[in-house]
Amino acid sequence: MINTSEDEGAVVVHEDLNPYGPSRVPEGEVYRPDRLNRKATLAAIVGAAILAFAFALVLWMGLKQTNLPAFGPSNVTRAVASATIAAVLIVTGFLTWLWLRDEHQSNPRWELEDVKPRPKWRTALTYLASYLSPAALVVAVLAIPLSATRLYLDGISVDQGFRTQFLTRMADDISLSDMNYIDMPTFYPAGWFWLGGRLANLLGLPGWEAFQPWAIVSMAVAASVLVPVWQRITGSLPVATGIALVTTCIILAMNSEEPYAAIVAMGIPAMLVLASRIAKGDKFALASGIIYLGVSATFYTLFTGAIALSAVAVCIVMAAIMQRSIKPLLWLAVLGGGSIVIALISWGPYLLASINGAERSGDSATHYLPLEGTQFPVPFLASSVVGLLCLVGLIYLVVRFHNNEVRAMWIGIAVFYAWMGMSMAITLLGNTLLGFRLDTVLVLIFATAGVLGIADFRLASVYQLYPTQITERTANYLTNFIVILVLLGGLYYAQDLPQKNARAIDLAYTDTDGYGQRADLYPAGAARYYKDINDHLLDQGFEPSETVVLTDELDFMSYYPYRGYQAFTSHYANPLGEFGNRNAFIEDLAIRSWDELADPQQFSDALNTSPWTIPEVFIFRGSIDDPDAGWKYDVAEDLYPNNPNVRFRGVYFNPESFDQMWQTKQVGPFVVVTHNE
Repeated sequence: MINTSEDEGAVVVHEDLNPYGPSRVPEGEVYRPDRLNRKATLAAIVGAAILAFAFALVLWMGLKQTNLPAFGPSNVTRAVASATIAAVLIVTGFLTWLWLRDEHQSNPRWELEDVKPRPKWRTALTYLASYLSPAALVVAVLAIPLSATRLYLDGISVDQGFRTQFLTRMADDISLSDMNYIDMPTFYPAGWFWLGGRLANLLGLPGWEAFQPWAIVSMAVAASVLVPVWQRITGSLPVATGIALVTTCIILAMNSEEPYAAIVAMGIPAMLVLASRIAKGDKFALASGIIYLGVSATFYTLFTGAIALSAVAVCIVMAAIMQRSIKPLLWLAVLGGGSIVIALISWGPYLLASINGAERSGDSATHYLPLEGTQFPVPFLASSVVGLLCLVGLIYLVVRFHNNEVRAMWIGIAVFYAWMGMSMAITLLGNTLLGFRLDTVLVLIFATAGVLGIADFRLASVYQLYPTQITERTANYLTNFIVILVLLGGLYYAQDLPQKNARAIDLAYTDTDGYGQRADLYPAGAARYYKDINDHLLDQGFEPSETVVLTDELDFMSYYPYRGYQAFTSHYANPLGEFGNRNAFIEDLAIRSWDELADPQQFSDALNTSPWTIPEVFIFRGSIDDPDAGWKYDVAEDLYPNNPNVRFRGVYFNPESFDQMWQTKQVGPFVVVTHNE
């Protein structure tokens, strides 16, 4: 059960928590001995964040001094990861069992005498283990398998390329600049990347190399902070730890390749509970909600939009049906206004540029519909440990429907399913709402409810079902059984997490990194020439952050902070950059270079008509020794509603157009063309 009282200590069981009627309310009280007051909550959140940050970073640095084999061809790393996962869960489970045993003996229901107080050293140790166990799980699942590579999950492939490019940009530039285009504010939320850039500066790493430690450390911090947050909500340290560990496992299985989105997703179930408290005028919950929504808007707007819509729905329902008052709407206005102020830190420059009339092109960020986006997820029917936990959560949500905070969770679930349905429907209009991204969120909500359901059964429901049969000894056995069952289920699921991420981990070893090396020690790909290209450009006097480059070798920009004349794809391009118009201009130059623009002067004049800052460097695929074949540039085209939704089509530039005013150099398979001042 969720603790809804603002009073510390004992909490009386209210009738709305009892689905069996007032005659079967258990005798005594269901108490919350671990509940934190407001000051303690703030201190615990800050303490957990600092400890988790230092803990994860130190362990990551230590693992970099080891010599573990690559994840793919060897099972050694898997074995080490599994052993560490088991150690984390067993130690945490054992300390939790001792904590629950103390709680059981102190329960006024049993009126036990001569109960010894919990030792202070064990209290401190249990708090330390509980608060750090989610961070330790992140390290075990991610840092150990990735210890022998500099890249993060998915390496530099597909979407990870643009994410790495953004972090490289933020490490090079403290301003909220666009990841690709020069002299343009960022469109993609910069919060996580900006902070990662500061960590890169602190560690003295290039942005791309800081991606792995920042992803691991930031998720470890977010996971550990969940413990004091849920301890405040539920009043139980074991329940809070259970929710945090379950959340961490699910995130690591479903969303770990996108760490900034994962961090936002971790807090969504808690935000749903807070929404009902905000509607009642809880100022502490209101302040928490403002911070969460504001910060999340600077991290990942899709999840922020969905949870904000859920908060709106909760407050409207509370105002219209439950409280029959306008006050929830007033609190909602404060929530929205406060969070928008924080969000404007990231979004302000872009919105200001848009308001001032900057040219825009069609935004295709939502032009993506994979198979999972055509189906509604039903995680409670999955044949897995998490599926079983979600089923328990569904039962709990049905049984405890009369609780306002459970109703808030139901409203959130309804909003997320409605979002998915709308996403499917508006495909007819040539767009989507990326509803499939909410799969993770729904699993988190049902799984969180599952943990609450297990705790509810142990603390209250079993006594409502059998008010006279449950003795002190039977209750103790029941607690032991639940702890063992939950621990074994968690271990079974968690030890498989590295294998669930095996493909993404393998890419981190097989992709060529920014130093031109593959972590699995196989011969590197064409990216090994990037360093030579960069050295050549530096020798020519080009400053990366001020140099515009036209190339389809977008991984080059992921590793070096040059400015791109064209973005990765239209889906991640800044709308102010006019992606479609740039494509048309590039293709027109390429086609005409074989005709009237074969003359270098005319080509230069045509290039100077570009509405955007012209490229000073071209990087093509081709050969200086074979000019008749031309030099290739791949144009990225949006093919939505097809899946895959992007096609790369080659256009060829005539080498004769660069005979004068340009210098050319062959670097591996690349032709590097630089403007000759």
